[in-house]
Amino acid sequence: MLIDENSKVYTEMWKVTPHVLGLEASIIREILKISSKPGVINLAGGLPAPELFPITQLQKCMSDVVQKYGPSAFQYSLSMGVVELREEIAKRATERGTASTKDNVLITSGAQQAIELIARAFIEPGDYILTENPTYLGALQAFNYYKAQYTSAEMDNEGMIIDQVEQKIKEHNPKLIYTVSNFQNPTGITMSFERRKQLVELAARYNVPIIDDNPYGDIRFEGEHVPTLKSISGDEVIALRTFSKIISPGIRIGWMNSPSDILPHIEKVKQCTDLHSGTFSQYMIYEFLSQGMLEPHLKVISADYKNKRDVMLLAMKTYFPDGVSWTEPEGGLFLWVELPKHMSAKELLPKAIDLKVAYVYGQPFFPSGDGENTLRLNYCNATPENIEEGIKRLAILFKENL
Repeated sequence: MLIDENSKVYTEMWKVTPHVLGLEASIIREILKISSKPGVINLAGGLPAPELFPITQLQKCMSDVVQKYGPSAFQYSLSMGVVELREEIAKRATERGTASTKDNVLITSGAQQAIELIARAFIEPGDYILTENPTYLGALQAFNYYKAQYTSAEMDNEGMIIDQVEQKIKEHNPKLIYTVSNFQNPTGITMSFERRKQLVELAARYNVPIIDDNPYGDIRFEGEHVPTLKSISGDEVIALRTFSKIISPGIRIGWMNSPSDILPHIEKVKQCTDLHSGTFSQYMIYEFLSQGMLEPHLKVISADYKNKRDVMLLAMKTYFPDGVSWTEPEGGLFLWVELPKHMSAKELLPKAIDLKVAYVYGQPFFPSGDGENTLRLNYCNATPENIEEGIKRLAILFKENL
């Protein structure tokens, strides 16, 4: 049986495993293929603004890496990651309230690999994972590979509803709690401080580790900083971070901050996957951090993303029909739209593409399979003019299908 006309892979000849055949392609990647057509306003992917990549600073860092580290920057390195970068990350975490050393830090090829390594280290077929509902689609894909099951807590504007969390723990004894606590993907919601304290208390009481996936926490452009889950209670939390959203996704450098006792096991898993993350990229990021380039850059992207978010919110208030609601995030890349219950964002997407605007429909973000009437919008990657025009086109679509 031919599964891909172009690759000429025949599953009966090559015996691709059934669980791989059962994996679904990322709906976001599939939508990006469609939305890359000329003239389509792309509000779909999780793409940061490329015009804000700090190219000039990175060019300087590249030159400095070659001069300072020579051949060692191009050589194999430690599976845990380059020592200088791990020490710098640990120092910054300590300054922000999470006492850390390099022995708490493992460098990964983006935060997505960190999720995969944790899934490989912890999950056996049939194990339950407790998530928000909805939750990050990429995490579901990583967990699905290991045949995880899900139990989910609903969200309100303060994040996970904690009463449901305890109930789900008692019912399903989950192996992990997975959360995106800051400017959540896909909703843009940030978990409140009170909810964070309650969550780590439950994790300690029932001995369930929390995986706090936090790629957007540094992109706050409004409101007050909320202490991280790991700064509240480090022993119950493995924190995942990345430079993809704040410097460049193509560099593929992320990290996890974990209790040091668990990292040797995850290090062995990483050795099975790629030996180590890119040496040159790690040194380049270290130079970017140690030379004080990150904080000014965060101010630039935060100001730009706030402006674009404001343009999107104003356009939605101006053009969207009654019955459509949305979140108003204080940072990050996304906001979340709910249509009236009888509408299907998935069924409307081809019509949106015909109007030359793209979004990600929400259903794949729900482990339960709910959310047919939801969709996610990215306000960072388009120009303000295109954002307003894209919202106008969606408003026409929604009004025609109410």
